[in-house]
Amino acid sequence: MTIEHHKAEKTLLDERDVILVGSLGQQKRRNRTRWGYLLVVFMRIIATIWMVLGLVAWGRILAPGVTPLEAMPVQAAGAIIFFAVGDLLAATGLWMATPWGGVLWLVMLVAEIAALLLMPVYFPGGNSLVIAYIGLALSYFLLSYYAANEYID
Repeated sequence: MTIEHHKAEKTLLDERDVILVGSLGQQKRRNRTRWGYLLVVFMRIIATIWMVLGLVAWGRILAPGVTPLEAMPVQAAGAIIFFAVGDLLAATGLWMATPWGGVLWLVMLVAEIAALLLMPVYFPGGNSLVIAYIGLALSYFLLSYYAANEYID
């Protein structure tokens, strides 16, 4: 076999990625994006944020600032209690990277967007926070899609 024939055969195999052997195969595996790992890191960052949000909601219940919980309208007080419990549960599920954690987080996210839009007096943040929440949800869906379609060796 000539050197040119051997180089042509090697190039053909490299283009098709049929067999990843030796240092070339290890290099290609190292350079590939690990979407599952990125999804878990994203979920843990979001879990930390949602744990803080849950603790802030508990702070509004246990150490009220300007308006005590019992002086608020029933809808606002109920929403604060709902977020105090739900945000911490979602944070726990996200930290463990469970499917139910992602689903519960998305439910809490939609509920928080609704609270921001329907009760802006009791849930400050406005449209910028709504846009940030939508961006987080889209990022989660995108990372989940890529992680699900990732080829595992």
